Amino acid sequence: MGDLFLVRCSNCGICCEETLMELSSEDIERLEKMDYRLENFTVIDDGVTRLRNVDGYCHFYSRDDKKCEIYKKKPLGWCLYPVVYLVNECAIVDELCPMGQTILEQELRTKGKCLDKLLITLENESVY
Repeated sequence: MGDLFLVRCSNCGICCEETLMELSSEDIERLEKMDYRLENFTVIDDGVTRLRNVDGYCHFYSRDDKKCEIYKKKPLGWCLYPVVYLVNECAIVDELCPMGQTILEQELRTKGKCLDKLLITLENESVY
């Protein structure tokens, strides 16, 4: 996915706790090709397919070793993190992420544009 999608991660797990990460059909297809079963890693919430939480954390996050099982194949939304979309506003850096201060203005703008496209895709794929 290139340097744009390189996430500088402290492995703190904050972004993995009670995640509401939406999944695109492309994300789901990629994970299923890795032999993950859809019903194990997803939930449908108001017509939106999201990552499943287990014991308060993303299905793929290991609290023991503080690592993501699918880090190299993670959903696009996580590739853009800590850039997130403030509802009815714009792309911002998630203030909860300890690595947020490493995001430069140009990266915020570029990831923000990618996030805008992702949101359109997710909206078109929702099953409302």
